[in-house]
Amino acid sequence: MGFARTCSVTLVGVEGVVVEVQADLEPGVAAFTLVGLPDKSLTESRDRVRAAVVNSGGEWPQKKLTVGLSPASVPKGGSGFDIAVACAVLGASERIDPRVLSDIVMIGELGLDGRVRPVRGILPAVLAAADAGFEQVVVPECAAAEAALVPGVSVLGVRTLRQLVAVLTDEPVPDEEPQEPDRPDPLMAGLRDLGGGAVTGTRGGPGRYDQGHDLADVVGQHTARTAVEVAAAGGHHLFLEGPPGAGKTMLAERMPSVLPPLDRQASLEVTAVHSVAGLLPPGRPLIDTAPYCAPHHSATMQALVGGGPGTARPGAVSLSHRGVLFLDETPEFSSKALDALRQPLEAGHVVIARSAGVVRFPARFLMVLAANPCPCGRFSRTDDRCECPPSAIRRYQARLSGPLLDRVDLRVEVDAVTRRELSAVGARGETTTVVADRVRSARERAAARFHGTPWRLNSEIPGRELRSRWQAAPGAMDEAERSLERGVLTARGIDRVLRVAWTVADLSGHDRPDAGDVALALQLRTGVPRGVPMAIGAGV
Repeated sequence: MGFARTCSVTLVGVEGVVVEVQADLEPGVAAFTLVGLPDKSLTESRDRVRAAVVNSGGEWPQKKLTVGLSPASVPKGGSGFDIAVACAVLGASERIDPRVLSDIVMIGELGLDGRVRPVRGILPAVLAAADAGFEQVVVPECAAAEAALVPGVSVLGVRTLRQLVAVLTDEPVPDEEPQEPDRPDPLMAGLRDLGGGAVTGTRGGPGRYDQGHDLADVVGQHTARTAVEVAAAGGHHLFLEGPPGAGKTMLAERMPSVLPPLDRQASLEVTAVHSVAGLLPPGRPLIDTAPYCAPHHSATMQALVGGGPGTARPGAVSLSHRGVLFLDETPEFSSKALDALRQPLEAGHVVIARSAGVVRFPARFLMVLAANPCPCGRFSRTDDRCECPPSAIRRYQARLSGPLLDRVDLRVEVDAVTRRELSAVGARGETTTVVADRVRSARERAAARFHGTPWRLNSEIPGRELRSRWQAAPGAMDEAERSLERGVLTARGIDRVLRVAWTVADLSGHDRPDAGDVALALQLRTGVPRGVPMAIGAGV
């Protein structure tokens, strides 16, 4: 009788659970039994592992073989257990010393020819192994850079099972045929998630702003540009309403370039989500810029918040974690899908309950909504070109529920660009670099103010803490309080006005919000002009 064990990791959402892979050989009719709540893809590993061992020059044991995955109460799925199962079987047959395997975590899929293929979720899996106290992990060679992001873990990247066996048995490591640089790597085939079409990607490179999406390209729209700057500085959600062609999409596409680079912790969170979804950019194991996600208006509720059949997958709100979620033509989205956003907007995460278990995905994003004022898009207070009946306008605008809009801090009307603005000499506004510098300085002021607390942005502060510890200047909130008495603002709304006022103060260099900061926050919140200048700092 032979016995060996090693370890692998199963993912529940973006959280990993270390699984002990045990192999037991007993005399009897040759059979391969896999136990421990495996799913279909994991059950099929029996055939993949057998073929990979034989095609790698090994001998498959002709005995009764039982492979157990412990803890047995945790559902397990995916093909990432293949190399752990193969090594456990080889250890039980004494091809590998079982003592060498017990302290190693192995993650990777095996091809029938013995090549080690990458799987999704390498980063969160290695993070789970490190948290469990393991110091050695084996991963596919092409995923070694992603696994090496975890400190304190020794990473061995292998291309084939033959290489891994040679390393574990102290034999000469065979030279495998290198991949030609100009040809596609077959090991990467099928790794990318084809269901992740909602993601536009990440903007710019490490430490750089995306030069193809510059705010200077937006003509006019001073109020909307100010709202974009305030939203980026404080993490406030933004609603842009205006006719087609006014620049709503252009402003939203430039929002990620205004956001500062992600810190180390945020980068690991974002990379973990994209790794699970199979959406890591090629050649960039660590995402250090704000992601941007723009789903089509036909997206389902599962596509937005996550879920789907079988294992729950991250949705658009998680793929835009620490970045921007842009919903263009928002009234065209399903009302159920839009209302499902209310919980992650408040909580910063999504909890998906299924019969197989509960999955939690991070979802702290900056939401930008864009909508036309009516079905034809020409309705405004200044002209009468709209031909939509009043009932149609009311139905169209009612598709955005009050509870959802109450969670949006900034609401701006984007007017059509005039001929004079388009033809004006020097009509270009400030560049993304200039605005991004102000946003970074404002965030640094907020981070210094919140030092020692779990918050970093003004939008994250609970209302109770905001009113008791970070109040505005005396008398600055009088107009906002009168708006609350008149029913223009809700209790949640007045808290959000104070949060926005703090962001305006941070951008302007004020120690605390004054009446002018609150007035600008009120105007951006309600959309009602209050005669305050739209410029912040050096102006726009």
